[in-house]
Amino acid sequence: MKRTLLLLLGAWALIGSAQQVTVTSKTPLLKGVEAAFYPTLNASGDRLLYSDVDAHGLKMLDLNTQVITTISDQNGAGFDAKWSNDNQVYYITSKVDEKSRLVFRTGMRYNMKRNTSDVVLEAQHGAVHLETGTKGMAMNGEKHNFATNPNRGVSVYTTGSQLVVNINGKENRYTPIESYAGYLWSSVSPKGDKIAFYAAGKGIVVTDLQGKVLAQLGNYEMPCWYNNDYIVAQNASDDGYQYISSQILLLKADGTFRHELTSKTSMTMQPTAGGGKIAYTTIDGNITLITIDINE
Repeated sequence: MKRTLLLLLGAWALIGSAQQVTVTSKTPLLKGVEAAFYPTLNASGDRLLYSDVDAHGLKMLDLNTQVITTISDQNGAGFDAKWSNDNQVYYITSKVDEKSRLVFRTGMRYNMKRNTSDVVLEAQHGAVHLETGTKGMAMNGEKHNFATNPNRGVSVYTTGSQLVVNINGKENRYTPIESYAGYLWSSVSPKGDKIAFYAAGKGIVVTDLQGKVLAQLGNYEMPCWYNNDYIVAQNASDDGYQYISSQILLLKADGTFRHELTSKTSMTMQPTAGGGKIAYTTIDGNITLITIDINE
C-alpha cells in the first residue's frame, strides 16, 4: 500500500513538473496618468474598466487606441462593474438619502455604441447583486430585479453563504461548503459548465452547476477564469490592519497545479482576465497587463 501511494505521489509530481508557465509580455497601463483599481477586462481583452481606490466613478481604457472614456462619476460605480456577453457595461451606483440616511442603489447599463448610460433598475434600499450569464445579465435587489432576458444561459451570484445558480430562468440555491462569513466573487467558466467562488475562511471552491464541489484550490481570493481550465487569483496576507504581502497566482481548476505569476513582495492584487490576457493592479494603483504561455 505504501509503495502504491508513493508511486501515485511520484506520478503527480512528474505531471506537475511537466507543466510550465511563461510570462510572454508585460505592459504597464495608465503609467503616469492616474492610479487605478478594480480592473475588469472584457471577454476579448481589448477594453479595461477601472476606478479609484474608493470605487468612486468608472472609466474605460481602450487598449488598442489608449483612449480613456468616463462612464460614470457616481459613488460605487467601479466596485463591481461587469461586461455583458454583448460588450455592454453593467454597474451599480450608490447614494445616501439626505433625510433617511439610508443607502439607495441604482442599476445602470452603459451602451458602447451610444456612449451613454441608462437606468435599468430603479434606486432601492438594500443590496443589489450583479449576475453575469453566458447569454445575458441580471441584477437582483431586495425589492426589484432586472434581467436582459429570462433565458440568459447559465448565471450565478452569491448572497450570504448561498450560491445562486440560474439556468435558463430556473434558479437553484446551494451551500456547497460551510462558511459562516459568506461567499464572494462567483463566476461561471467560459463554457458554462463550472462555477468558481470564494468561501470566507475556506478559499476558492470550484463546483458543477448543481453545487457539487469539484475542487478546493486553497485559501486565495478574487478568482476569475483565465480559460475553462485555469483560474487567476490573488494570494494576500495582512496583519489585521494592512497588507503584508500580495501576489497573483495561476491555478488549475481541478486543483492539480499552482504557479506564481508575481512575487509575494510585489503587492499585486485584484486580477482580471479576458482574451488570453491578464491584468492586475498594485496597492498603489499601478495596473499591468500580461500575457502567458502554458506548456502542458
